[in-house]
Amino acid sequence: MSEKIRYTDEPLGDLEVVPDFLPRPEDLVFRDEGVKVTIALSKRSVEFFKSEARKHNTQYQRMIRRLLDAYAEHYSRRSLTTRSARPRARSARAG
Repeated sequence: MSEKIRYTDEPLGDLEVVPDFLPRPEDLVFRDEGVKVTIALSKRSVEFFKSEARKHNTQYQRMIRRLLDAYAEHYSRRSLTTRSARPRARSARAG
């Protein structure tokens, strides 16, 4: 058994009051405004996310949403002048 702590009335010395730096509880909610959409996904993709969600004890829709959010965040930070290296298909023009 550990020894009991004894508190005394000794002076604490110079103290400094610091401003509250913790976020408000409502700022800890990490939910963005959602927009409901209907999307057709391949059966293989849905089965994959459902399987992974079970392994990690979460919802498969949440995993898909986070994946899409991460993708959008990554590509929204890129310069607008940056283009994909993938060649574009040329459209047929009447000439």
